[in-house]
Amino acid sequence: MIFKNFQLKKLNFDNYNFYLFYGKNEGFQNEIIQEYFIKNFKGEIIKYDENEVLNDNQIIIEEILNKSLFCEKKILIISKATDKSVKITEEILDKNISDIKIIYKSGALEKKSKLRNFFEKNNKTAIVPFYEDDLKSLLPIINNFIKKNEIKLSRESINLIIERANGSRDSLNKELEKIYNYSISDKNLQHEIVKKLTNLSENIDVNELVDQYLIKNTKHVTKILNENNYSDEDCILILRMILIKSKRLLGIIEKNNEVRNIDEVITNVRPPVFWKDKEKVKKQVNNWDFKELKRKIYQVNEIETLVKRNSKNSLNIVSNFILNY
Repeated sequence: MIFKNFQLKKLNFDNYNFYLFYGKNEGFQNEIIQEYFIKNFKGEIIKYDENEVLNDNQIIIEEILNKSLFCEKKILIISKATDKSVKITEEILDKNISDIKIIYKSGALEKKSKLRNFFEKNNKTAIVPFYEDDLKSLLPIINNFIKKNEIKLSRESINLIIERANGSRDSLNKELEKIYNYSISDKNLQHEIVKKLTNLSENIDVNELVDQYLIKNTKHVTKILNENNYSDEDCILILRMILIKSKRLLGIIEKNNEVRNIDEVITNVRPPVFWKDKEKVKKQVNNWDFKELKRKIYQVNEIETLVKRNSKNSLNIVSNFILNY
């Protein structure tokens, strides 16, 4: 059965156990999977690439069909699906499963695709196409983001963010995450700041660098620094991001020292921690002592002043600070 992505809000998911999400808009596919399948799901979530399933299909079939004593419901997400998945899908479909949802993710599929035709013609399966985003679909995402987080952005800044997203929902979300993190200390972002924040797209995401720094993953941090050529402005933004995330982490550590329940603390912290960042934050909490992190926060302010006075040597100053805990 064929459905449009906007129809999923009204779809009874109990009617189908097999789904094929295809198209170039992988970011939208991931949003739908998170919102309608994973968000409130209490069972087991298993993820594979198609090659893993094909190379060991009998073991995987047994794994997804076997019911656990502790967890009967499962969601199986298979990425990079092609026509090669038709045979194994038919085999699993014949088993009449009831407690397992199987979601195939794929890029663009031609009309003659065997996988696409199988899902379109079978009344036990659901297929949803995901087309590329445009201004009409991206603008509401930005407007909702601004309203939800009480951030002030000019129309010029909004247009710039859409331009930098280049029609990709994934890219847009990365830009909005940069703005969100910066806005923790300043809700009124001037256009020049937005230009600097969104100009980091050619380098690896600064959020990843800062997250790995706070996890104390020196090897990964060194790799990121070596593979990117950060400008003087980038270095200031890296320090600002370290400062913002460190202050939030400090509050989480302090609260966790009181209640000794990290899941509860992360769930209730404001501003909220994005669901995909929760495991990273847990690692960060485990790797920092309250007093140690507090000292680092004071040092960040000192390093930023030093960078502004020695702009020609800013990357070396920041790199040395980051790599020396």
